[in-house]
Amino acid sequence: MGDCLVAFFMIDMDTRIILKGGTIVREGKQTKADVAVCGGLIERIAPEIVPSKEDKVFDCSDKIITVGLVDLHVHLREPGFSRKETIATGTAAAAHGGFTTVCSMPNLEPAPDTMEHLQEQLSIIERDAVVKVLPYATITRKRRGDELVDFPALKPYVAGFSDDGSGVQNEEVMLAAMEQAAQCDGIIAAHCEVNELLRKGYIHDGEYARMHGHRGICSESEWAQIERDIELAAKTGCRYHVCHISTKESVALIRKAKQRGVKITCETGPHYLTMCDMDLQENGRFKMNPPIRSAEDRDALVAGLQDGTIDVVATDHAPHTADEKSRGLELSAMGVVGLETSFAVIYTKLVKQGIISLEKAIEVLAEAPRRIFGLGGALQEGEAADIAVFDLEKSYTVDPATFLTMGRSTPFEGWELQGECCLTLVDGKIAYEKR
Repeated sequence: MGDCLVAFFMIDMDTRIILKGGTIVREGKQTKADVAVCGGLIERIAPEIVPSKEDKVFDCSDKIITVGLVDLHVHLREPGFSRKETIATGTAAAAHGGFTTVCSMPNLEPAPDTMEHLQEQLSIIERDAVVKVLPYATITRKRRGDELVDFPALKPYVAGFSDDGSGVQNEEVMLAAMEQAAQCDGIIAAHCEVNELLRKGYIHDGEYARMHGHRGICSESEWAQIERDIELAAKTGCRYHVCHISTKESVALIRKAKQRGVKITCETGPHYLTMCDMDLQENGRFKMNPPIRSAEDRDALVAGLQDGTIDVVATDHAPHTADEKSRGLELSAMGVVGLETSFAVIYTKLVKQGIISLEKAIEVLAEAPRRIFGLGGALQEGEAADIAVFDLEKSYTVDPATFLTMGRSTPFEGWELQGECCLTLVDGKIAYEKR
């Protein structure tokens, strides 16, 4: 693809940047306009902005301009697992995909379960990140599912609370967690999984597993815990966000909970919306948790996205080493990368096919996550200049060798996609520029 990562501080904060001739996509509308950026802020949006000779001008003709994308679910692997990814490489990949803010999951060593442990991560973020990173704290100490963390102490510094990678098995522990989160207006972002229902499965318990002799993960292992947590959220008034839903039953439960007035939101991933278990191959790049499920599940997820039951598309970007992903479906590590393909997959497979609108895509990739998690930011004058520019006509073949992430395992390898990020600005600085 000929991509080049541009140094984050290449352009001085006082240099004015003009985005000329683009189509702004925001709040359900498209408008042709120029955008001027200066001092880290969006200075002006107007039909015509005449640049001075000192301005840095980007020709955005035939391109769209959006508020920077937000991924609520990424694994940056630092501290503790820098052989898989670093905050520097993960945020470079985010910028390459048009993301200006990411929320990093707490599967780390040490886990961010105290301010001391969280500070280790925050220090690396401050030093190395080229996009905005807001970490999650854990729900329980060391993600063990028993002793709760100090919610009020951690809340000002985190996106929310999650034991991602593990479901909280004990109902009383989750009830107490939701009560504490409600008291400090924190968000519980739950990985929902009933351990006793896993039965050593590693792909969806469906047709592909039966045909090829694999052990399956049943859908109930996900939706049963969502069902439990919905009642706890209704009881406590907690803000409850369900991570990476993958089953039709999960969609139905969340739809009904929203109709009841439960404070519930949810996300799914691009792979769950565009693939089913019959698309699997005997390769670790198709292995993630939860697994890619049936065509019926995929279609229910798409319907949930269309009707607003599903609020957000998040990647669950989870890099591993090449060796960890080279052991086939049974023995490879769970997790695939997604930051650098997310927009193009959604645009190519859902927007281009008329399943959702471009405006809806921007809502679920950028606007809704900002609103739900209180992250702020909008493509408006006076706001932080967190901006992404995409060329919707640019076609390319997904080649992991071009990725900026250290992870190379993607189920989208070889796909022909449209919609390439050309430019990402974070606080008015160039985080990524296509050369």
